[in-house]
Amino acid sequence: MRALAALAALALTAGACATTHRSPEAFSFAVMGDTPYSEAESREYLKMMEDISAAPVAFTIHVGDIKGGGKCSDELYAQRKREFDASAHPFIYTPGDNEWTDCRRPSMGSMDPLERLARLREVFFSGDESLGRTRIELEVQDRCADSQCRCPVYRENRSWVRSGVRFVTLDVPGSDNNVGFDAASDAEAKCRDQANSAWLERAVNESLAPGMRALVVAIQADPWDNKRHAFDWLLTQLPESAARLHGKTLLFVHGDTHLLRMDQPFKDSMGYPVPNLMRLETWGSPFVGWIQVTVDPDDPHLFSFEPRLKALVLPRM
Repeated sequence: MRALAALAALALTAGACATTHRSPEAFSFAVMGDTPYSEAESREYLKMMEDISAAPVAFTIHVGDIKGGGKCSDELYAQRKREFDASAHPFIYTPGDNEWTDCRRPSMGSMDPLERLARLREVFFSGDESLGRTRIELEVQDRCADSQCRCPVYRENRSWVRSGVRFVTLDVPGSDNNVGFDAASDAEAKCRDQANSAWLERAVNESLAPGMRALVVAIQADPWDNKRHAFDWLLTQLPESAARLHGKTLLFVHGDTHLLRMDQPFKDSMGYPVPNLMRLETWGSPFVGWIQVTVDPDDPHLFSFEPRLKALVLPRM
């Protein structure tokens, strides 16, 4: 309890420092995830959504887990869609494990995860634009990743560009990427890994163009929480991508383990941090908060981070 309170106080202190934009191309965006998980968190989450709408950000990224326990119902999906569409800014969402891979659990309705993923695509990803009251056009992975089209289309994978920074989302959820449960899930994960890898490769190639400054990759899973080696491909491809980008920055954004982290966990062959590869993990339950990320071409670090903690919602004892 004391550790949570101390972390909350630290975040409030960090968030008090305002970012000064220097370049006319500078902008900020919001990152959130793993919220809300309860009715109590929902009240604070809705207040946070209002705060973000009032903030000077260009768009918001939600890295998944839009619910805690309870049934993975169509009604809940529709409710979250309404909440996301109420955002004053463009809103981009990538799916988390709580809303599809974990739906097989009895506590979540004993539902078919693959059917739930298909339903998420219908509700959140049928169009080519962001969600929100103000929308932006997004590039969509709307073609098969393999030449024989044996795998489905992954319309939830999106990409867009702002001020020389390419953003890309990949459908990589927690709970080991839905691997190790049954043959159908394993086959789906294999297809999705292939599509995700191809979409990331495309984003890297686009980021190599002159005038591009950085690449931001956003997923739900913490790939180091990797009991079945389901994320090994990503842990290999990300530093390889950073090496190809040379002096350009690769910012890796995720949620899943609910800890606020801004660090450089990827190491080179000598054990040193990969210099142009950073990791941002956003808040998660019981924290209700978001990160304001500022991109300033005149800043030698390009990215700066301001944690914005809304509430710490602890269960009643």
